[in-house]
Amino acid sequence: MLFRKRLAFFPLILLCCSLLLIPQAPYSSADPEQSAPAAAPSASPSSMPSFPDNEEARRLMQQTLSATEIEKEIERIGAEQHTLEQKTAELSSQAAKKKSDIAEKEKRAGAIVRAYYTGDRDPLLTAMLSAKTLSKWFILLDYYEMIMGHDQEILAEYEKEYKDLRTTLAAAERTSQELAELRSALEEQKLRVEALHKDIDGTIQSSGNPESMAALLEEFTAYWQNIGIHEVKTYFKALSAAMNHLPQFVESRDGVLTRRGMTYELNLKEADLNEFLHSENKLFDNFAFTFESGSVIATGKSGDLSLRLQGHYTIQEEPMNGLMFHVDSIIFNGLELPDTTRKSLEEEFDLGFYPSKIVSFLRASEVDSKDRVLHVKLTLSF
Repeated sequence: MLFRKRLAFFPLILLCCSLLLIPQAPYSSADPEQSAPAAAPSASPSSMPSFPDNEEARRLMQQTLSATEIEKEIERIGAEQHTLEQKTAELSSQAAKKKSDIAEKEKRAGAIVRAYYTGDRDPLLTAMLSAKTLSKWFILLDYYEMIMGHDQEILAEYEKEYKDLRTTLAAAERTSQELAELRSALEEQKLRVEALHKDIDGTIQSSGNPESMAALLEEFTAYWQNIGIHEVKTYFKALSAAMNHLPQFVESRDGVLTRRGMTYELNLKEADLNEFLHSENKLFDNFAFTFESGSVIATGKSGDLSLRLQGHYTIQEEPMNGLMFHVDSIIFNGLELPDTTRKSLEEEFDLGFYPSKIVSFLRASEVDSKDRVLHVKLTLSF
């Protein structure tokens, strides 16, 4: 598999692993005589040197990882902001054009409405009712219906275009609000990353060998961007694919789904879930789920790589009832990924569970995890 193939060529570059497995001389940025091994950045993360084994070095790597991921989020927000700016301008232009186009129709519609309110149409009805012959009455009736029909067409056309204008204006307002929220989020993330870079630069400069430390961090950044994040996504992709098949497993497993009157209970033991995952993908042979009080925890290790994922389920009603998994923390090789990465992975990969895929009229109403069991209350929905 992709994960195992990669293990063959990059074990020496695992910076995080070097912290845990490779003995290093003590290092302290307060002592200028103690410095990191001299090294120059290479084009590939496969030649990554060892990092000093101390808490300060780990903190520096954690900050570097967070800064790298937040910068990625800033790029994403910037691209989305550009798209929204274009959309806002386009909608505003459409609204202005629509408003101009219906100006004449608005006048005609207003004149028609005023005519009915002021009685300008009454003489037509009076003339028709006072017709002395049947043939003249039919002529006046046709004339009356023609005028009334024309009036209704103008009013209907104006109403339709007015609704279109209101829809366009509402869409423009929504995108403007989204744009404002996006700009606020962008400024917030920029402040976060600036603070991180300031702290990182200060730590680097106070070290015994700033150039070497900067080179090591550059190597670590290259490793994470080229390999680390892809390994995390490999697990998430496999989990998402497996969750699509979980309803069939639940339906076929005796004792998991039980009926109590008009309600159903789904009690999924962690042992059953782990058996299911192992049958789905060999990647999970060294991967295990545990259900603790209100939390779902998944841990895995293969070779020198380790992953710990913790989250919880909530009930979602729209657009489809189901259990949605929210990522609370991700620890990759001992380093915790920032909130921006958790949010991005949660949006990209669906780890939810949808009861309607078991039975179409079932919906989840309660969920809890305790005593090594995921408990879900299901109700009927017709």
